Amino acid sequence: MSTEASLFQRRRPLTVAELDVIPWLQRLAPDERDRAAEDLQIAEAMPGDYLCRTGRPVTYWFGAVDGLLKMSTDNAEGQTMTFTGIPPGGWFGEGTALKREAYRYNIQALRKSLVAGLHVDTFHWLLDHSIGFNRFVMNQLNERLAQFIAAREIDRMSNPNIRVARSLEALFNPVLYPGLGTVLRITQQELAYLVGLSRQRVNQALNLLAAHGAIQVEYGGLRVTNLQALRSALFVQEIGFQAVG
Repeated sequence: MSTEASLFQRRRPLTVAELDVIPWLQRLAPDERDRAAEDLQIAEAMPGDYLCRTGRPVTYWFGAVDGLLKMSTDNAEGQTMTFTGIPPGGWFGEGTALKREAYRYNIQALRKSLVAGLHVDTFHWLLDHSIGFNRFVMNQLNERLAQFIAAREIDRMSNPNIRVARSLEALFNPVLYPGLGTVLRITQQELAYLVGLSRQRVNQALNLLAAHGAIQVEYGGLRVTNLQALRSALFVQEIGFQAVG
């Protein structure tokens, strides 16, 4: 049995508390919100479970309510390229849902995660009826394009300090992940999976970023204390030239 089928069988309606943390629901008119809330389903994905696989037809628009997901693809040589991590609050796959096409990427849970899904038919109904929903999706597409361009640049970077800084900046995107705040619950091993480096090398880069006041490494996660620094080209260039002992 595939993990997708297993997740489908474990789906259930969302609780009131779970509905309250979905950012786009607040932008809908009451009748639109009622229809979306009635259709939304949620399931618990275990580490390694796939929510989407390359080549599978789209059936739902997904969002991470809790946990951590990875968006990636495999090339012809069997190598995996990670596009981005998806922390709580992130909704993804709107481009695929818009075109009702097959997925061109994989979505996999890195840890136990709660993932909500809106059926693609309801997704299109909201596009046809809700101005607020259209604006949310338009902002998502615009921000996602910038994120994927940045991910392409990160993938070509050889300096590990810059790779980690840029990857963290992407994970703390306030448009794509509005409910995240300043703290991300992520282990150094999970971050290593997303960045494509060893856990030891990620640890060195995090210590450098912490020494420069950009982040604080906390038990079970990271706190960003200076997001503008992570976005600054001069700052990233500076840490790129620094070796870590």
